[in-house]
Amino acid sequence: MNIQFNDLSTETLSGITLKSTDIFENGNLALHTTKNNKQIIKNREIFTEKLSVPLKALTIANQTHSDNFYRVTADDKGRGAITMDTAIPNTDALYTDEPGILLGTLTADCVPVTFYDYSKKIVGVIHSGWQGTVKEITRKVFTHLRQYEQSNPDNILVHLGPALSQQKFEVDSDVYEKYIQLGYAEPFIYYHEITGKYHIDNQKVVQKQCEMIGIPTAQIISDQTCTFLSENHFSYRENRQAGRHLSFIMMK
Repeated sequence: MNIQFNDLSTETLSGITLKSTDIFENGNLALHTTKNNKQIIKNREIFTEKLSVPLKALTIANQTHSDNFYRVTADDKGRGAITMDTAIPNTDALYTDEPGILLGTLTADCVPVTFYDYSKKIVGVIHSGWQGTVKEITRKVFTHLRQYEQSNPDNILVHLGPALSQQKFEVDSDVYEKYIQLGYAEPFIYYHEITGKYHIDNQKVVQKQCEMIGIPTAQIISDQTCTFLSENHFSYRENRQAGRHLSFIMMK
């Protein structure tokens, strides 16, 4: 199992899984994209063993491209680890202030966001595909943390993981209009006259949402690897049968 760790903080364990040609479905970790759940669970066991974390620590959601988020407690630990039936329903962002809970989000082109509030000791993951971005899920999560968890944006560290690049994320006018309605996404869009398509840098729009809530730009790390162009990443746009990466974070 190939894992790319990030250096968000020495107090957290965080990163993203990569394609691994030596295990089932190249290291796919998503139960909803396979017909062999047992092998995916085996992949997850290999993954958590490499982290020296029990599989029952993994906690994930059934992602629906919503703007819903959920505060994970000790009672939720392990939900979604072995079966989708126990995953946190209809949710695309998770956060917790409990150590030892491995939060995860599954992506293959969408922007995975991991974050750590080092003052309040809160970690979280956000799944922001284009639908989540135009619904402003990232901005809503951090607004909630500020209002209800007394989180100060100055104390939040953010990592934006690999996603579909602006070059490869081309859309028609209907999606373009949704981004324009945000009021701040236009600098991250260009029009290709030959194809008649709009190209959007979804990762940059998500970063802008972080900055608008007050998170300093210097505290936002952005991995600009394109999931479509990289042989180490799954891409749904390249292959509708693609597996999924797991972006993860846990307080030690």
